[in-house]
Amino acid sequence: MTEALTLWRPTGPAELALVRASGWREWPPRLPDQPIFYPVLNEDYAVRIAREWNLPRDGEGHVTRFRVDADFARRYPVRQVGGRTILELWVPAEELAEFNSHLRGPITLVRSFLPDHPEGVEPG
Repeated sequence: MTEALTLWRPTGPAELALVRASGWREWPPRLPDQPIFYPVLNEDYAVRIAREWNLPRDGEGHVTRFRVDADFARRYPVRQVGGRTILELWVPAEELAEFNSHLRGPITLVRSFLPDHPEGVEPG
């Protein structure tokens, strides 16, 4: 079996509810205005998006972590969308079901940013 690549995904409440409904096993299909699924390559960047973008826009923001088969993930480009550590893996929406089939283990909620806890809280 090949290595696994660890990725993070900042999410709002709607996407998190769909992930939870899947048993923490898959990412939901993209909406029509979302042509790319873009998990990020480091937790700090995911935290920044969840706290600075999802929380103000959606009332809460969450950071998830998951693993995917590294050999499979190499087919997707890594995009630098800002500074040196602002890196995203770009998966076309039409390939998300196949991407999901290469996840290794469950998607894990690692931190939530809520109106009464804007500094973030860990689950549990």
